[in-house]
Amino acid sequence: MKTDPETGKGFIFGVCLLALLATLVWSGAPAQAQSAPTLLTPPASDVQNPVSVAPDVRDSQIADRLRRIMQASEWFDPLGVSVREGIVFLDGQTETDERQEWARQLALRTENVVAVVNRIEVKPTISWDLTPTWREIEKLADRVQWLAPILVVAVIVLLIAWALSRGVSALARRWLRGRIVSPLLLNLVARALAIPVILIGIYIVLQVAGLTRLALTVLGGTGLIGIVLGLAFREIAENSLASILLSVRNPFRAGDWIEVGDFQGIVQNLNMRTTVLLTLDGNHVQIPNALVFKSVIKNFSTNPNRRTEFGVGIGYDDSVLEAQNVIIRALRAHPAVLDDPEPNVLVDELGASTVNLRVQFWFDGRSYSIFKIRSALMRQVKRALQDGGISMPDEAREIIFPDGVPIRRLPQAGSAPPATPERRADSGEEAMVTVGEGDLLSEKDDLERQAGAADLPEAAENLLTPEPPR
Repeated sequence: MKTDPETGKGFIFGVCLLALLATLVWSGAPAQAQSAPTLLTPPASDVQNPVSVAPDVRDSQIADRLRRIMQASEWFDPLGVSVREGIVFLDGQTETDERQEWARQLALRTENVVAVVNRIEVKPTISWDLTPTWREIEKLADRVQWLAPILVVAVIVLLIAWALSRGVSALARRWLRGRIVSPLLLNLVARALAIPVILIGIYIVLQVAGLTRLALTVLGGTGLIGIVLGLAFREIAENSLASILLSVRNPFRAGDWIEVGDFQGIVQNLNMRTTVLLTLDGNHVQIPNALVFKSVIKNFSTNPNRRTEFGVGIGYDDSVLEAQNVIIRALRAHPAVLDDPEPNVLVDELGASTVNLRVQFWFDGRSYSIFKIRSALMRQVKRALQDGGISMPDEAREIIFPDGVPIRRLPQAGSAPPATPERRADSGEEAMVTVGEGDLLSEKDDLERQAGAADLPEAAENLLTPEPPR
């Protein structure tokens, strides 16, 4: 297997670099361990100068000399020193690593010592001396005295900035009151205009304290903080921005009957997060403002006149023109149907067994209910077609007789024909309003009256303008 020379050089260089880093880390570890502060350090003369004894001394003399010196230092308790064939064995306990190293160096520099086995254990003791603590407290007091004038100036500057921000906010409210109708949106804009004044005050305080870089960071970091918060609370920010745009564009007012997506109802409230609708069944539905802003909004209250329609089928043997005239007369006879625009009856489809007509008419949507009007007019159109002799046959169906076709014997000549039941008149169908249809009025007043006793969520916040009087 051939190896690229450049690759081999790179591999050797990497191995050497890793070895160098490992050496630096290994050599730096003891230095870090010994960087702890010490209270007592041995005199340099005790370590650097060798301890002289008589020539050809015995092991007992070396041990006795080292024991006396170490006992005089009062750093080791208990202490054990023994020497065998020039090897010094140190036992005992001390408080710091520096004292342990000092004992080893002392034994090494002693005359006729071959090696040192240092078995002294380091066990630091708990000190109840509060002198360092009082020293730190004194330093803290000195810093407080030095910072006192800066703190006084900072408080004064912040108070002035706060007062100026209140003034800017009040002027903004007075200037924008005629342009922004919603009280909540007016307060939001006024506070947004007052925020730069507070930021300038904080910048001046940091400059006085000598924190110029921090001051620039505060001013430059406000945009970064806004971006971070916007990403963290993306949905909340999206709904808040959508609420402001909806309040500015005003696609609907409080009290309007609208349809947003699959929801339809009366607008009750628009806050910073949701739009509250009162549905036809009396429930409050909260729709996120972002969804409202992105959806198709159908406002039924913008134009009070509404058009609706329904279908009816007549037989192929009947006259379409006559059926149209009958239906038009029935529509115009009802007081809820508007003459302008006029109602229409159009041929919509030629079905399997019927000619399907589409009946269209306009009515006042603020005064009448679309469901009740359709019910009343469908009932009256059915009655008018029956009175005019126009049939409304059912759709064609295939009928299967599993037991065969039943045969009925006809009566003999001269016998009386069987009695046929008389056709019952649909009494009351010609009435404009029935008990089941109520008063044909809109359900809006009833819904608002029923929901008036309920506590509307976030009723204090409303970015919408109220519904104009009728």
